[in-house]
Amino acid sequence: MQHGAAMTHSPNGFDWDDLKHLLAVARHGSTLAAGRALGVDQSTVQRRLVELERRIGQSLVQRQPTGYRLTEFGQEMLPFAEAVERSVQAFERQLRTLGTETAGVIRLTCPEPIVNRIMQTGLLDRFHALHPGLRVQFVMSDKYVDLSQGDADVALRSGDTDDDELVGRKIGDSVWAVYASRTYIERHGQPANIEELAQHALVGFDDTMAKHRIAQWLRMVAPDAPMAARSSSVLGLIYSVKAGVGIGPLPLSLGDADPDLVRVLGPVAELSRIWRLLTTRELRRTPRVSAFFDFIVGEIETLRPILTG
Repeated sequence: MQHGAAMTHSPNGFDWDDLKHLLAVARHGSTLAAGRALGVDQSTVQRRLVELERRIGQSLVQRQPTGYRLTEFGQEMLPFAEAVERSVQAFERQLRTLGTETAGVIRLTCPEPIVNRIMQTGLLDRFHALHPGLRVQFVMSDKYVDLSQGDADVALRSGDTDDDELVGRKIGDSVWAVYASRTYIERHGQPANIEELAQHALVGFDDTMAKHRIAQWLRMVAPDAPMAARSSSVLGLIYSVKAGVGIGPLPLSLGDADPDLVRVLGPVAELSRIWRLLTTRELRRTPRVSAFFDFIVGEIETLRPILTG
């Protein structure tokens, strides 16, 4: 704001908000009128302009008897300041849109066998009819996908959940039992109790799932039993047991629904956990995830048999 004098040009970081004061003075011709337009007092406008000039190392405005006008440098920088303003306004509009619009993709992670059972109920068709701007995309995995890292938005998850960043709703109980195929029973018989598991070929998870409660339970009750097959997924366990390779723990919802399988032990209380619908605290407040949660809560009676059997 120094008349006629150019400062040393050594631009440093500055507050983008100061550009609003420069633009207001350029448009209204005085710091008084600019202050009224911005809803601040005249001294605030003057102070912000002085700070902006200090930060960028150049005079931007000159005071004249009739008010303020831009310096030559200020005129050159004006279109760039206006471009910043347009970008900020576009950013704010997008924020408002995303904050109110129920649209977009919801990435739902769950074990692969659950997807087929969900699709058979028409549950997602009803959700999409209710919210045509939303689409559910499956992220299928038996491992815990990291919601806090953005790998998915919502999880249908059974097991222990001790992540303070996650919030959710209980859907039902995850219940497991030990199953064998009819052909396996014809050839090898079946265990009468858990202690006899060690006398049979077992099917279980591989080392990538070593922390899963099923893997830990089998190591505890039958540490010396031969492992006939290992898999990294529940679907792999089902295929191995159905093929008669061995016997192994499976969810009741899947084992009892398969006519080729026989429940030989259980349910096993030590394997029971809770099915939950989970997301992060931040995502729970977004319209799209909130809409999905509210819908699922209303459809719990439909979803529960899919998960619990």
